[in-house]
Amino acid sequence: MTGINESVMQFLLAFLVVGPLLGAGAALLPAPPGLKGKSPDQAVLRHGVTVTGAVLAAAIALTAGFDHAQASKMQATTDISWIPALHVRIHLGVDGISLPLLVLTALLAFLCALYSYFKPPAGPTPKAFVALLLLLESGTLATFAVLDLLLFFLAFEMVLIPMYFLIARWGGEGRQAAAWRFILYTLLGSVVMLLGLLLIGIKAGTFDMVALATDNGRSLTATVQVIAVLAIGVGLAVKTPLWPLHSWLPDAHTAAPTVGSVLLAGVLLKMGTYGFVRILLPITPDGFHTFAPYLAAFAVVGIIYGSLACLALARPGAKGDLKRLIAYSSVGHMGFVLLGIATMTPTGVNGALFANIAHGLITGLLFFVVGALKDRTGTTDLDALAEKTGAALYGKAPRLGGLLAFGAVASLGLPGLAGFWGEMLALFGSFRPADGLSRPAFLTFMAIGVFGTLLTAAYMLIVVRRVCMGAVPRQAPRLADVHTYEFAAWTPLVALTVLAGLWPKALLGLTDPAVQQLLAGGTR
Repeated sequence: MTGINESVMQFLLAFLVVGPLLGAGAALLPAPPGLKGKSPDQAVLRHGVTVTGAVLAAAIALTAGFDHAQASKMQATTDISWIPALHVRIHLGVDGISLPLLVLTALLAFLCALYSYFKPPAGPTPKAFVALLLLLESGTLATFAVLDLLLFFLAFEMVLIPMYFLIARWGGEGRQAAAWRFILYTLLGSVVMLLGLLLIGIKAGTFDMVALATDNGRSLTATVQVIAVLAIGVGLAVKTPLWPLHSWLPDAHTAAPTVGSVLLAGVLLKMGTYGFVRILLPITPDGFHTFAPYLAAFAVVGIIYGSLACLALARPGAKGDLKRLIAYSSVGHMGFVLLGIATMTPTGVNGALFANIAHGLITGLLFFVVGALKDRTGTTDLDALAEKTGAALYGKAPRLGGLLAFGAVASLGLPGLAGFWGEMLALFGSFRPADGLSRPAFLTFMAIGVFGTLLTAAYMLIVVRRVCMGAVPRQAPRLADVHTYEFAAWTPLVALTVLAGLWPKALLGLTDPAVQQLLAGGTR
């Protein structure tokens, strides 16, 4: 790669992190007279689309310039001293692990801004909404781009405040309690995580994540690694979320506005699993090896728990909320991600990273569709939906019903769609875990995970049957089918779900070299 190309790549990555932050500040300024359009509110919503669109274009350009032949190498790196006394540096870089997450974040943020332009959220001024959306995007992108432990923590925390206000100010019923539960859980987990990060940095003499990964725990004693994994793991597990630290998630999703739910499920949950892969696996391998069986056990409990909760919500007469059901399904799907990471094998970790992206695409689509259903019917209660649609969404709004069914079968892991590969590879990784891990235990975890896939299929098919299928009653109210702007916001998610399912090499070709190098560092 030439020096000019490298400079351009550095600029693109820096723009991904800083661009939305500058856009958030600009959103709070008065719109120039020539750009106000029909109203100042429309102008600021258009500003959100413009900024997120520019960030998405930069992410695509970064992908085009990325050297796929060296996906394991950190590219577009920037390394500048920031706080010399603490040895903290502004260190940015991208490899095959972080690049897909950067593109996913930029895509979902743009689609949310586009959706909000045509369907403005009900609540306070759009200025604050757009500024918070861009601030959230900046923090999430920074989390995936920074290579310094303290910067990672700052970026990790940066997303909490905008998400809190998005839920508390633009959310639905119970939004205040849900927002408080979200912020308290994540802040308490983050305090413990900070202690673990400081322990690593102080004992190793550096906060540089590349240097620490190259050292591969050699400068950290086994005791320090165990303590660090426990502390950092708790903070990451809350954000993932891992059972039993998940209880903030259903309330947050149920109360959040549509775009809040999309971003929360699509990218914020990925910050926790990314931390497991980027920090704990390469920097504290011995400590992670100690806790891997316990992580896998909690993961499979989460798979079964989430599925049973969804089945309970899906049954007739349970007054189950469809947004809440999808939130509980995320607990199960992220359980597969954590199970793959816990195997400490290339197969399992690649499966986890694939499942991360697949979950972001599929669950983002599902929350968009459910939000559209709520706009049309005024409810996300499954019993009420079945009554209002006459249990026949296929007949009342066939495209909307088809998209809901597509999201459901993709979520249950239908072969040929993105949801299949991540879960399958995570299970394959459990079949033969890393050396030193109990194979009988992981075979048991694999069997439980397989049972969880059957439960997932059961509750998703029940939802489709109850909401989409059946004869159309004569007196049933009419429902608007998918609008043009909804097609524009949802089509990329459908297309990428199919593409990733039919051509998994597009993603695995990026992640596998980086994962192989990350795990090979454990060889002493």
